[in-house]
Amino acid sequence: MVIAIVGASGAVGQELLAVLEQRQFPVSELRLFGSERSKGTKYKFHSKEYEVQLLEHNDAFKGVDIAFVSAGAGVSRTYAEDITRFGAVMIDNSSAFRMDADVPLVVPEVNAADALNRPRNIIANPNCTTIQMVVALQAIERLSHIRRVHVSTYQAASGAGAQAMKELETQYRQVLNGEEVTVNKFAYQLAYNLIPHIDVFTENGYTKEEMKMYHETRKIMHSDIRVSATCVRVPSLRAHSESVWVETERPISVQEAQEAFAHAKGCILMDEPENKIYPMPLFLSGKDEVFIGRVRKDLTDDCGLSFWCVSDQIRKGAALNAVQIAEVITNYSDVIVTL
Repeated sequence: MVIAIVGASGAVGQELLAVLEQRQFPVSELRLFGSERSKGTKYKFHSKEYEVQLLEHNDAFKGVDIAFVSAGAGVSRTYAEDITRFGAVMIDNSSAFRMDADVPLVVPEVNAADALNRPRNIIANPNCTTIQMVVALQAIERLSHIRRVHVSTYQAASGAGAQAMKELETQYRQVLNGEEVTVNKFAYQLAYNLIPHIDVFTENGYTKEEMKMYHETRKIMHSDIRVSATCVRVPSLRAHSESVWVETERPISVQEAQEAFAHAKGCILMDEPENKIYPMPLFLSGKDEVFIGRVRKDLTDDCGLSFWCVSDQIRKGAALNAVQIAEVITNYSDVIVTL
């Protein structure tokens, strides 16, 4: 297949190259696109070198089968017509089209079939925090309908991109050396700190990041589920963590939930607190799955259940989910699609 990557030099673009190669996705031709700054940069894929082309309004996407786009919402909106007009399927990693009624928002473990109905030839990749949460929620939803979710996220620097990861490392060095701390990518110094602010605040007091989790979860799960989120940036380098509380229609036992998580596609249960076994981002960066632990009954609600989950934001939260979508629409996926 002829594959294009827009935003090839970014953290997600680089991870897309790695995931496509690792999963042996059938690529016969690869086209890389980027900004003026990254134009001419060369990257290896299957031992062959590819050069980044400048993204422009032209016919460069003619013959492309699938285009992975990870260059921000503005770029996605500006170039969507150029990318799709010759028949390419655009798998978009930005927020540009996620809530458009005629654009499917897909997490293959949850709603793979939605990817097959794409009137505009655009499929949206959800927000990273939403992706890992709905993979876990789907396991519980199969036991009993989920009415409400309260979630607090612990989001690594990776969620703000490769430069943010570098800035966090720089900040730690600067603090330890007694130097003035560089702050460009975050509202405040992140090293040795927590920042309860991701994206811009809206009129209801929630940030856009938090409202994404509300709206996207309902669309992906085709559900009336209500989600209340608090999103926090934490000084870890890569992989996001979430503390999740759910209220189901009927009481779910801890054992039921653990078995559901253990057998759910895309989930790995790590829940032996007596042996200090639970998911931690330090040890799970670079992994594909959503790791779940600390499963317990809520002490205030018989229908309440709490758990902790960790997943690599750049992989499952972005690049891997996009490639899994491509696998679904090209029949290379082992996800069972039912219409």
